[in-house]
Amino acid sequence: MFERYTERARRVIFFARYEASQFGSPEIESEHLLLGIVREDKALANRFLRSEVASIREQVESQTTTREKTSTSVDLPLSNESKRVLAYAAEEAERLAHKHIGTEHLLLGLLREEKCFAAQILVGRGVRLSQVREELARQPNEVAQGQIRPSVHDELSSYISDLVDHTQRLIGREKELDRLIELLSRFRGKNPVLVGEPGVGKRTIVGGLARRIANGTIPQSLGEKAILALDLPPFRVLEKDDSWHERLDRALVAAAEDGKIFFLNRMHDRPGGISPVAPFHVTELLQRPIIAGKIHCIGTSTPANFAKLRVDGHWLAEYFEPIEVAPANEETAIKVLQGIKGDYENFHNVSYTDDAIEHAVRCANRYVQNRSLPGTAVEVIDEAGAAAQLQQGSLPEEVVEVQKRIRFIVRRMEASIANHEFEKARFYSQEERKERDNLKQLREKYRLNDNPAWNIRREDIERAVSKLVGIPIEAIRRSANGNPDDSGPRSS
Repeated sequence: MFERYTERARRVIFFARYEASQFGSPEIESEHLLLGIVREDKALANRFLRSEVASIREQVESQTTTREKTSTSVDLPLSNESKRVLAYAAEEAERLAHKHIGTEHLLLGLLREEKCFAAQILVGRGVRLSQVREELARQPNEVAQGQIRPSVHDELSSYISDLVDHTQRLIGREKELDRLIELLSRFRGKNPVLVGEPGVGKRTIVGGLARRIANGTIPQSLGEKAILALDLPPFRVLEKDDSWHERLDRALVAAAEDGKIFFLNRMHDRPGGISPVAPFHVTELLQRPIIAGKIHCIGTSTPANFAKLRVDGHWLAEYFEPIEVAPANEETAIKVLQGIKGDYENFHNVSYTDDAIEHAVRCANRYVQNRSLPGTAVEVIDEAGAAAQLQQGSLPEEVVEVQKRIRFIVRRMEASIANHEFEKARFYSQEERKERDNLKQLREKYRLNDNPAWNIRREDIERAVSKLVGIPIEAIRRSANGNPDDSGPRSS
């Protein structure tokens, strides 16, 4: 069905399916297609909507009935309206003599389906069918070629991931996020490096930026950008292929020209290499395009490592602007845990009391070494949730086997999407839907849905901390009750 669609147009359909699942919709509606366009093709959205992009999501959320979320892997069908939109999009591509159906044709298709919600949103913001047609007709070749061009070179497909789907929601950190946006918005764009101790949430801040860009709530200069996590293999793996360095250089520059900003976690922590076999770390391969200003990167480091780079006069210190990320205080960490605890409750089938959350933060701050809040507290509640699963008993073997198959299928599906093999992804999506239906029947058979969520309390937190740091639980309880002990409190 989507053979004639450009890569971006196909991604719009996948994003639309994701949006529909988040709203709990049984079908992919026109407004989900519009949100997919806004998320995937920011150049097109800003061209016709300009400052109105950010308000589109707000209007959809305020005028849509939100139901329980559907699994993102469920292959939701297109509504009749959306099917007509795709048919109109194909007609518009033919009208403009374009061989491929791109995001601009999907926009025209939405406008032609005049009574649909998406068309009402667009018309309400001054976007007219005739206007879009005229502009596209004036530059047909430029638009078509822009759509066909891959968003990321094939050389990078095995080493990149989308931060939006692989980081937790950002709670707080407005000052650090604003500074990150400021540096990237400069005319001579700076390469930021987030400098903070392990556990402060550096990667989550970058994920927050990626979400802001995806949602369109970002300055115009960054509206067409996207953040990709780049995880390159050790240099000793790459040096076996003499041409890889040159191909990597071309791929990075091509992706940057397409609006990609690369995120390399702990980029500044390993400049000297990670093994005696490698003469230098693979990030040194990025030196030439970064210094030439051809690509932009976001890095992370610890204060000690970044200070050493400065003393040594390393190029990473010269070409990256530091943003300090201080550890969260206990009050802020509690707010963070309250904001994300739902993800852990759903995963572990537990419920965290407010007292347990507060106790986790206090215990983590006192006892867990070598990492900082809020990361240490997140680790504590995760450990407590995992222990609760064990206490709830093991699942029937049939259920375990189906869960294994689902995990395997999901990994294959995600890999297919990352490699832009959408037909394979569609097949795996259908397979997962079958397995989830099977899992639902098994849960009913064994009455697993009748089991209430395990309530995580203060004592569960204390047991988790005891396991993590090796301190007797009695010592933790004495300290919590106000009695001093010599159990190794957190040093200042």
